[in-house]
Amino acid sequence: MNQNCSRIILKPGRDRSLRQGHPWLFSGAVASVTGRPEPGDTVLAVTHDHEPLALGFFNDRCDIRFRMLSDRLDQPVDASFWARRIQSAAALRRQVVPAGTTACRLINAEGDGMPGLIVDRYQEDLVFSIATAGIEKHRRVILDQLQRIFNPKRIYERSEGRARRREGLEDRIGPAMGEPPDAPLLITENHLQFEVDIIAGQKTGFFLDQRENRDRVGNLCRGAAVLNCFSYTGGFSVYCARGGASRVVSVETSASANDMAKRNLIRNGFSPEGHPVTQADVFQYLRETDDLFDLIILDPPSFAKSGKDVARASRGYKDINLQAIRRLREGGLLATFSCSNYIEEALFEKIVLGAARDAAKTAQRIARLGAGADHPVLLAHPEGLYLKGLLLRMES
Repeated sequence: MNQNCSRIILKPGRDRSLRQGHPWLFSGAVASVTGRPEPGDTVLAVTHDHEPLALGFFNDRCDIRFRMLSDRLDQPVDASFWARRIQSAAALRRQVVPAGTTACRLINAEGDGMPGLIVDRYQEDLVFSIATAGIEKHRRVILDQLQRIFNPKRIYERSEGRARRREGLEDRIGPAMGEPPDAPLLITENHLQFEVDIIAGQKTGFFLDQRENRDRVGNLCRGAAVLNCFSYTGGFSVYCARGGASRVVSVETSASANDMAKRNLIRNGFSPEGHPVTQADVFQYLRETDDLFDLIILDPPSFAKSGKDVARASRGYKDINLQAIRRLREGGLLATFSCSNYIEEALFEKIVLGAARDAAKTAQRIARLGAGADHPVLLAHPEGLYLKGLLLRMES
């Protein structure tokens, strides 16, 4: 341990969460700071009586003042440290990513002990996003280790968004190694093929966290009429078509995403004529359609970008679930999701229950759904459970 390392000194009794493995310390837990650490510097967290606890990133520009890296105080945060973390993350993916799949999340921020770093693998390409000042300071050495360990064809950066600005960072988008692709990438997921636009697509190009849910839902729709809302590039739609759905209707506002969804259907042997892709606002579509469905998928974008958005987002989630439930046949299935960090699981279930009651339906929960196994979450860090989902059966 570097004796000259700056320190954050905690208030009495505020060390419990860190001892239990929660990786964050908020400003209210900090009594004082020694030295003059800059945002992103590695500091030592100590108790009020100066007992060393953990090393982590410091940032006094945001409410999360400390993001834990390690309680192994004898290990410096150097190239070897990052190599060990990245290799450990890669070992997990070798265990959990199924055969016939060439795309996965390689690094899931705090879940892999690298707060603020996301790395997704698309066959031979890596796409990464940095959301914290600490990872930003180690960007070059991390990129060197990614290149050494995985030998990718290219590495592309999609570091953007509100979380980055809260850390005092500007957006950065573009190639970090190699030339940007001149066409969508092609990946395989559970033996299905999909195009991925890593440059202009949402997030890093594809919603990898839904892989296991796509597979599960797809296996429930033999002979079913399916409505896939917020369908993006048709991931759930292709799985449902493979699962034997009689008809899958995909609804999405983005013309470019719809074009890719059609190509993804064709690429996997399904006809967009038999499984139509519709450009429309989902809220309006649900209100205006007279069709009934056996299974409806709701996978909207985040309705709550911050804590102050929770009330408005809750109304949005209730409305969209209510309208979907009204378009289900008796005994129909609803797969509904929230990817809003600020909408906790209990609140989401309460919202959906309220929608079911307003529709005069009884909701049977078949399963809780979440991100796939390549999106690990620390047991002590429930905030990492951003994707919440319910698989429900609706009866009068």
